Amino acid sequence: MRLLWIPILLVAAVAHADGPKPGNDDPIGARLFPPELIMKHQRELGIDDKQRDTIVAEVQKTQAQIVPLQWQMQGASEAMAKLLDAPRIDEAKVLAQADKVMAIERDFKRAHLTLLIRIRNLLTESQRSKLMELRKEAP
Repeated sequence: MRLLWIPILLVAAVAHADGPKPGNDDPIGARLFPPELIMKHQRELGIDDKQRDTIVAEVQKTQAQIVPLQWQMQGASEAMAKLLDAPRIDEAKVLAQADKVMAIERDFKRAHLTLLIRIRNLLTESQRSKLMELRKEAP
């Protein structure tokens, strides 16, 4: 059973690594719930088998999208760094490469947002309310 949650933790760790944390200064994140929060409190929330299985499937689908994007991002970032190593930087080439990097970032963020929306839509109103309370209690 615990093995099913490993992909959730991987996606969550990657997705939250450099993004804003939910709170007053993040009006979008404050309305969505990371899978690790749901996993941590699944009994307390009354997550049923169908919800859990659907969340796991959504996380796995997102992970399948994110891993290739991470590889693309690393390659695009390395290419940009190489361009920046030149004694005289070719502005047009660097900006074109930056566009590629930002497009990959956009795809990554879109995949993550899609996951969070789908997870939120699986939750009942009482589960969402409980998650809001739990989030406020967390340090």
